[in-house]
Amino acid sequence: MPAGRIRYPRPVNFAELLLPDFSLILCGYLLCRYTALNRPVWEQVEVLVYFFLFPVLLFQSIVRSPLDLGATSSLIGAGLLLGLTGIALAYSLPWWPGLRVRTDRREHAASAQVAFRFNSFIALALAERLAGGPGLALIAVLIGVSVPLVNVAAVWPMARDSQTGLLRALLRNPLILATGLGLAANLLGLRPPAWLDPSLNRIGAASLALGLMAAGAGMQFASLARAKALAVGVLAIRHLLLPLVAAALVLLFRLDGAQAAVLLAFSALPSASSCYVLATRMGYDGGLVAGLVTLSTLLGLASLPFALGVLR
Repeated sequence: MPAGRIRYPRPVNFAELLLPDFSLILCGYLLCRYTALNRPVWEQVEVLVYFFLFPVLLFQSIVRSPLDLGATSSLIGAGLLLGLTGIALAYSLPWWPGLRVRTDRREHAASAQVAFRFNSFIALALAERLAGGPGLALIAVLIGVSVPLVNVAAVWPMARDSQTGLLRALLRNPLILATGLGLAANLLGLRPPAWLDPSLNRIGAASLALGLMAAGAGMQFASLARAKALAVGVLAIRHLLLPLVAAALVLLFRLDGAQAAVLLAFSALPSASSCYVLATRMGYDGGLVAGLVTLSTLLGLASLPFALGVLR
């Protein structure tokens, strides 16, 4: 590898990094089942998160750091190839041996996104620990170019299966609109005024917390048991195959040390909590997707050390 062994500025405790997300999922699950904050309450929370909180979070995440497309062209190329590979693998799941007969089309349409979407907040926290300020700039580039791609890819199977039309679904999807506007604003050099940053940051924090709790509230273990083979395939792509693909891309693009570390960490992230909200709002089995997001958060404890072990 061109840059040799990477020395991380601080040791990374992956359990500590992922515990807040998992604890919020568990909190939502317990509140929904054992208190008066039952499903009708969380359905309204999902609407708030989907139509307001998450779009603001995505927009703010993308415009926060300028995209230096020239200096990071190799990383961008590797990141886009990684995303496209994850999408292709997820779409191909119904044709894998053992899944061709047993895979329900609607379950696959809702679950495929878990294989290639990623948790942006964990990405930002991890990149800062791996490579400091330069790591944050690099992960911002990956998030900026990857979010529009994976969001469109997440919506397409569900829009196609429900026969609502892809273009119509994209134009009405607040997550797609927010990422598109954020990317355009970033490339044009536009930013919200500084006095708005504290409010936007608080909205982003609220979206993360409520999105994870809503995923816990909607979790149904029976759905996971019914689609075990599909769940294994989706999570194997997210936490095993994509890190291996990233390791190959590091060599192919001859990435330097910091870029290699960021790409490998990016490849092994837990899936996005908004997967659950998107599936539910589009009329699909949110319980199955919530269970997959929960398992993905736990599997990050293994896949992140595995990916960075491959690097070393």
